[in-house]
Amino acid sequence: MPDLSPHRAVYTGVFDPIHLGHLDIIQRASRVWDELIVGVGINPDKKPFFTLEERVKLITPIVAPFKNVTVKPFTELAVHFVRNEKARVMVRGLRTLSDMESEFTMSLTNLNLDPGIETVFLMANAEFSHVSSSLLRQIATLGGDLTKFLPPEVRAALAQRAKDLNNR
Repeated sequence: MPDLSPHRAVYTGVFDPIHLGHLDIIQRASRVWDELIVGVGINPDKKPFFTLEERVKLITPIVAPFKNVTVKPFTELAVHFVRNEKARVMVRGLRTLSDMESEFTMSLTNLNLDPGIETVFLMANAEFSHVSSSLLRQIATLGGDLTKFLPPEVRAALAQRAKDLNNR
């Protein structure tokens, strides 16, 4: 597929919120590919804390130190977004065996939808293998300490959002 670049990869996710595990994958993927696009998407099965626009706005300055990384929102199928960005590779992070099961199913479906797009898995750093955005939202809602899991800007935004939701 000559129109797809093997030098460009797309890391897709909901990133609600982005956490240090995500940033570890971004940093490592940015060393492998010349260009990495962080695709911030939606999941119809989830009710996010942050809007799509808010998530893009939170992520953009955090990844700014990685000169080959850009952040873009998308609302279509992830595999279609990757194709539209002319990338040949979709990056996914794996934390646990249960992640592997769901990601394996998703990657086979994506391969069926677009055989020109390959999914490449990066294993989570052991330090972050237990961290998920949904768990962090729960911790924030209950007033727990998120220092070890989130960049400061995201931690402040999540704490404020949880406070706002608790005061409704």
